Amino acid sequence: MAVLCGAGLGGSALPAAAGAALRRCGAGPSGRSPWKPGLLLLLLSPPAFSTTCARCAKDRRRRQKRAISERQLTRYFVDQRRVRVVGGQGGGGGHSFHSEPRKVFGGPDGGNGGDGGHVIFKADQQMKSLSSVFPFYQGFHGERGGSKNCYGANGAHMYVKVPVGTLVKEDGQVVADLTQHGEEYIAAYGGAGGKGNRFFLSNENRAPKLFTPGEPGQERVLHLELKTTAHAGLVGFPNAGKSSLLRAISRAKPAVAAYPFTTLNPHVGIVHYQDYEQVAVADIPGLIKGAHQNRGLGTAFLKHIERCRFLLYVVDLSVPQPWIQLQDLKYELEAYGKGLSGRPGVVIGNKVDLAQSRINLPLLREQVAERVIALSALTGDNLEELLLHLRELYDTYVKTEQSRGQSPVKW
Repeated sequence: MAVLCGAGLGGSALPAAAGAALRRCGAGPSGRSPWKPGLLLLLLSPPAFSTTCARCAKDRRRRQKRAISERQLTRYFVDQRRVRVVGGQGGGGGHSFHSEPRKVFGGPDGGNGGDGGHVIFKADQQMKSLSSVFPFYQGFHGERGGSKNCYGANGAHMYVKVPVGTLVKEDGQVVADLTQHGEEYIAAYGGAGGKGNRFFLSNENRAPKLFTPGEPGQERVLHLELKTTAHAGLVGFPNAGKSSLLRAISRAKPAVAAYPFTTLNPHVGIVHYQDYEQVAVADIPGLIKGAHQNRGLGTAFLKHIERCRFLLYVVDLSVPQPWIQLQDLKYELEAYGKGLSGRPGVVIGNKVDLAQSRINLPLLREQVAERVIALSALTGDNLEELLLHLRELYDTYVKTEQSRGQSPVKW
């Protein structure tokens, strides 16, 4: 039957196809069966999809991804996970004897079983959180050995994608550090396949009936810990303007508001240059005094700074004595991990568009020995100086890694 458009329901006469269908069903005054009004409604109801009328066509626009708020993102962002992994069990050995016409004593022909599959963690740069990692994984089992000396198929490996920068710990000890895209770690080995009775054939035993079952897979309980991998890290106290600065220099969209602890999860933004180089900048949630003692957001996000190659200290110039903030930040970093405060970096004086900031800027430069870049993330003043210095820090990092014979982190 032809596709009917809902736009023609107001016509007086039935379409030819609908009338033909009614006559075939025997409906109507000339038919033998009684009149069925539901059949007419079914034939004339507007279809869900039509290619003949634009008004009845289904909307084919691509669905846009919904914007996730910071509090909703907190449920999805997971940087710790306890995982129980079990390797696949090996297949049992076969137990059979060869039999064919005119060959009475064919001998044993049971094949060996297949090996069980491994559980493998694989670093993937598309993964940004451990929220998609399940608490239990098991490799696929090997198949049993068959007759005619057929070996069982090996079990397939179970690959678990984890973000780049994932630490794998067992009993508090680091057993793997996945820092490169595509790097793999075998978390649990699969069991070996059993031996068929053909394996035990010897001169002393010409008809062995012995066969062995497959071995169970390795079982472990591992702890996964994510440390965000980025080139630069924005470090500062709450409401210093770190999220606003990341929005100004990249396409990242962290939450921005006028209250402290707006950012509850690390955000990574990519700064693009004309020569197609990309520098990753991580927005670390705000620190407070005593963060190394697990106060405030505590050490839950201090660990993300360990992966940063150089640091950008964001200081609010509008507060009195802004150099005190820089001293407190360096103290918290050094108390958490020795040598963190000594990494290459620069001091960023934010909110220079305010009147009090212009007064504190020369005082800050007198108290601080490092280079101070004064800018405004809100108005975009002097962002070019920051981008140029950021590229200088990145080029220095690349040359240092290449001189050591190591490959720098690329995004």
